[in-house]
Amino acid sequence: MAGPIPISPLALPLPSLPPVAGVSMAVGQAGIRYQGRTDVLLMKFAESTTVAGVFTKNLCPGAPVTWCREILPGGIAHGLVVNAGNANVFNGVAGQRAVEATAAAAAKTLGVSAGTIYLASTGVIGEPLPAHKIVAIMDGLHADLHPDRLADAARAIMTTDTFPKAATRTARLGGVDIAVTGIAKGSGMIAPDMATMLSFIFTDAAIPAEVLQPMLAKAVDQSFNCITIDSDTSTSDTVLLFATGQAGNKPTDDPTALADFRRALSEVLHDLAMMVVRDGEGAQKLVRITVDGAVSNHSAKRIGMAIANSPLVKTAIAGEDANWGRIVMAVGKAGEPADRDKLAIAVGGTWMAKAGGIVPGYDETPVVAHMKGREIEIDVDIGLGNGRATVWTCDLTHGYIDINGSYRS
Repeated sequence: MAGPIPISPLALPLPSLPPVAGVSMAVGQAGIRYQGRTDVLLMKFAESTTVAGVFTKNLCPGAPVTWCREILPGGIAHGLVVNAGNANVFNGVAGQRAVEATAAAAAKTLGVSAGTIYLASTGVIGEPLPAHKIVAIMDGLHADLHPDRLADAARAIMTTDTFPKAATRTARLGGVDIAVTGIAKGSGMIAPDMATMLSFIFTDAAIPAEVLQPMLAKAVDQSFNCITIDSDTSTSDTVLLFATGQAGNKPTDDPTALADFRRALSEVLHDLAMMVVRDGEGAQKLVRITVDGAVSNHSAKRIGMAIANSPLVKTAIAGEDANWGRIVMAVGKAGEPADRDKLAIAVGGTWMAKAGGIVPGYDETPVVAHMKGREIEIDVDIGLGNGRATVWTCDLTHGYIDINGSYRS
């Protein structure tokens, strides 16, 4: 790519990230694609660590996704290796050999089984991953492991991201305080559907893998699966949750006892998802779309995503054009029940269209003012039922073309 990408005007600063008991990490420079920056992350987990995972629904997944899916039923994780710059996708046998070599090297260095090493890769698709470069720095990474490097970890996994992404919460579980902290990367090729999106969450709670899995899946569905940058579901989407068991709580599957943990997990994933949207390639505006009155929540979400993925809607927002007709179009193309004469649309809290036409006496002035802001709110009432959903996206600017038109050059 030609030159550095400017930091998103919607960027948020990294929060303070205290260590999570049972997690240590190191970052290094392998020179896989980027020069002069870290591009490999090694993490080591306590022996008792359990794991849950949610992966891309893209039917052409990367070799690391296949590897993680195959070992996930084991429920135990001792290490994680992430590289940026090369996605290790569509590489056939060479891709499989790369994950095997990486896992074997990490396992040997950490003194554990390769079947407990999780892998993720992000970057260019269709180019062989030079796994030997990762293997070559593994011992050095091991020697540099430290519990207080989460901020460095968030930076090492970036590709076209313009700022590192992390979030943290605390909760009570079994009478003790526990931590829930996550990092993520993602800027383009984002429509997770569980872009290139990776996220790793760490907690010192003791929670069995079979209990973690449904909680993670639900939290992902309410966060990462409610955002879109460009409607493209990456081949590499991976969300992994690691529970080290170091907090001292007694493991439980009681939903009541786990309520505060679920709250903390959901808040961390929501924060990370919002950061991904804020860092959408070329983004200048964060857009919240709420759909009410659909025949079901599922229908409302599909309508919301149709609006969020519409290039015409997104470019109108980029141009600060209060063109509600494009929203009507997107509702109608969603393939969900809708009635033109019951539809209502508002932008920035001002209702523009109702009952099949423009609101009598509608004044566009407050809407125009709202469109000039950084955060845009769109409300749609379908008028057919009680279904409701909220999704998030960003505007579509020429910056998106500039970034993706020269991604490999």
